[in-house]
Amino acid sequence: MKYLLFYEPADNVVERGAPHMAGHSARLREFHARGDLLLVGPLEDPERNGALSVFRTREAAEEFAGGDPFVRHGVVRNWYVRAWDEILTP
Repeated sequence: MKYLLFYEPADNVVERGAPHMAGHSARLREFHARGDLLLVGPLEDPERNGALSVFRTREAAEEFAGGDPFVRHGVVRNWYVRAWDEILTP
């Protein structure tokens, strides 16, 4: 089981996010280095559709979002986690 973290963008996401990009990127690197964050990236038309991250555990996904500068500073309008039953692995 993996856990998908969806971010829904706030209005003016690009300009709102710019001042917080360094902190957000550092958090991505931290969670990836410790093995909790597997994949991350924007969806098509990210200003409308947001982004998606794949985590090993729900707890890690929730911890990430709870401390992410994008969430804390309103760059993200809403976030949620969904369990994903991955059935094909390398």
